[in-house]
Amino acid sequence: MDRFQEMNVLLAIAQTESFAGGAKLLGLSPPTVTRVIAGLEARLGTLLLARSTRSLRLTEAGRRYVEDCKRILQEVEEAEELATGSGVRAQGNLTVTAPVIFGEQFLVPLISSYLIEHPNVSINALLVDRLVNMADDGVDVAVRIGRLPENSLQALAVGQIRPVICAAPHYLDVVGRPTDPRDLLAEQVVMSSASSLLTEWQFSGPDGDITLHPKPRLTVSSNQAAINAVSEGWGFTRVLSYQVADRVARGELELVLEDFGTAPLPVHILYQGGRRVSAKVRTFVDYCASRFLANPALCPPAAD
Repeated sequence: MDRFQEMNVLLAIAQTESFAGGAKLLGLSPPTVTRVIAGLEARLGTLLLARSTRSLRLTEAGRRYVEDCKRILQEVEEAEELATGSGVRAQGNLTVTAPVIFGEQFLVPLISSYLIEHPNVSINALLVDRLVNMADDGVDVAVRIGRLPENSLQALAVGQIRPVICAAPHYLDVVGRPTDPRDLLAEQVVMSSASSLLTEWQFSGPDGDITLHPKPRLTVSSNQAAINAVSEGWGFTRVLSYQVADRVARGELELVLEDFGTAPLPVHILYQGGRRVSAKVRTFVDYCASRFLANPALCPPAAD
């Protein structure tokens, strides 16, 4: 049995979580798949599957090898399609990640329409307000807000946003509208602990830069909770412009201190580079990038 067949056997066992299930999926006998895995582990010199009388699971080495097998087999299939002159189809499972509110407002609607156009692709969307390690978590595509560290990932700029200070208009009618960032130090502040981008409040004014470290009376664990609190009239908060664009447009929230603008934060789509990018990644990145760049809420940078 050649190496590609060995990979298919391992993937079938991983999918069904049993030797018998993998054998049935491939139309082979259980002893055959058992011998294949034993030979594969002997050749690699490592244990890929941890067996017990009640369960079967991939080892850490097995998980890494399975992910590599999926990529290799897909590349082989795409190479064969190219060789025969047929177009390469986007197919397989795609894992993407984005901040929670960004994902809910912008990414999920695009995922829905992308899946209609690409019926052979399935997507796992990981929406979290933390930095996900793409390699460790098996993420194919990520949306990042803020400055990027130097790494080997491909980065495509798709827009820019800015931090804003906001409050409910009826609250501002009572306490007044601040004219200087330092006025906020005497006001009720709601802060989200979900984003490190918003805990240090920086401003640029006519007399130079101002940095505040407000002491919130209310700290919440999500950006949406902070937005909900100030929408009810409980003080000021700082969020990213796209997160409150709809509420500002409806008059539920009002931006203040607009004369003390801050530098915009870039929005990038990140994906694994290399010699070849799979069709599912390439088509998804292209699909999202063109629509992000056309969205005024993301304030795309002007072309050079």
